[in-house]
Amino acid sequence: PTYKLIYFNARGRAEHIRYIFAYTGIEYTDERIPEELWPEYKDSMPYKKLPVLEVDGKPVAQADAVARYLARKYDLMGRNESDALICDVLVDTLEDLEQAICYCRMEEDPERKEARMNQLLNETIPLYLTKFDQIIGEYEGYIIPSTTTWADFVFAAALENFEYMFGASALDKYPALRALKKRIHRIPAISDWLIRRPYTNS
Repeated sequence: PTYKLIYFNARGRAEHIRYIFAYTGIEYTDERIPEELWPEYKDSMPYKKLPVLEVDGKPVAQADAVARYLARKYDLMGRNESDALICDVLVDTLEDLEQAICYCRMEEDPERKEARMNQLLNETIPLYLTKFDQIIGEYEGYIIPSTTTWADFVFAAALENFEYMFGASALDKYPALRALKKRIHRIPAISDWLIRRPYTNS
């Protein structure tokens, strides 16, 4: 099939899909829509959201659905259904954390924003990252022992964004998460992608 990934010029919700393409060596078109032109494209997209993957010209919505589709097709789901379930659970739980961060950042009232940020930094983020670190620490930086899965790419991309938002020391208390990110970024195909991808600040 031919693939076209449509998103903004950002890492955001599409970067783990780009990781999959880089890792598998599958050719695709990486179409990046300037934000000022988004209103012209919006109505033509399923559910009026991005990212969208066109498969032989047919648009498919939802970033994680797209990633799972590619993972099934290119053997990145783990070794069995149990592995696939673990990947799904961790990715969906990470999405809960990302939504909490987004919810906080979108708050406009200064007092409520400060209160939510304090809760986020002191309670929500440590709760999630500690649990993730414990799970991934059992397998020395792997979600599934000695097996690279699409969930590794989801976490590596999310952790890169996390460090960008909260600083380079944000993962100091979570050595297993940092190990996962470093392991993925050291894969030659991923390392090459990191060097040649367009620079973005999000």
